[in-house]
Amino acid sequence: MKKSVLIVVAAVLLSGSYGYSQTKSELLKHYEAFYDQMRLQGDVDGVINALTHLNILSPSEQRNDTLAYIYANDNQHLQALNIIGIEKLDSDSNLAIQVKAVSLKAMNQPKRALEQFEALYLRDPNAYLAYELADLKVQTGDNAGAMKHVEYGILNATDDMKYAFYERQQPYEVPLKAAFIHVKALIQYNMDKSNIDQAIATLDEALAIDPNFNLASLSKQALTSRKESPEEKK
Repeated sequence: MKKSVLIVVAAVLLSGSYGYSQTKSELLKHYEAFYDQMRLQGDVDGVINALTHLNILSPSEQRNDTLAYIYANDNQHLQALNIIGIEKLDSDSNLAIQVKAVSLKAMNQPKRALEQFEALYLRDPNAYLAYELADLKVQTGDNAGAMKHVEYGILNATDDMKYAFYERQQPYEVPLKAAFIHVKALIQYNMDKSNIDQAIATLDEALAIDPNFNLASLSKQALTSRKESPEEKK
């Protein structure tokens, strides 16, 4: 009798285990299909939903990085960082480092963002990353370090490279080289506030490349105002 009971219990347990395995497999197929459909429809919330379920059912670092990237690309930076953290890890993929860098910058954490951009730059030095580093180093007071990236960027930015700015209601793009020259002017002013003319002349170089560079125009107006009102320099 005891033997038959044990056989029945074992059969039930095996059946339950098989049923769970089959259900998990079916759920994976369902959410993989759901993910593909949401991507096809361009439904960001649906893609996030699908990846979240897939991560629960079958955790994957690559899928995790992708989910964080989608959050960041949708300006949900806190959610992105909640997924992958803010620590600098040598084991991170390039995508994970990029998400950390962009999201930390968007959340006004320049020092932490700088750490991530530097890690990415070591793996893949290029003009776009050099600009981010220059901009962040100006913000954190490292003008000499920023100038090195500016010099690199001016030499390596090609005519087809653009950079987007968002200080106006309508975002706009300017040649990346003009953006570097604008940062150069800011550095020149920061390093020698008595020589405003030099910084203004550099801003004129940026505006010569793109006369519609609004941020450079605003910077020039501010410096011109300081020059005309010396008491405001202090």
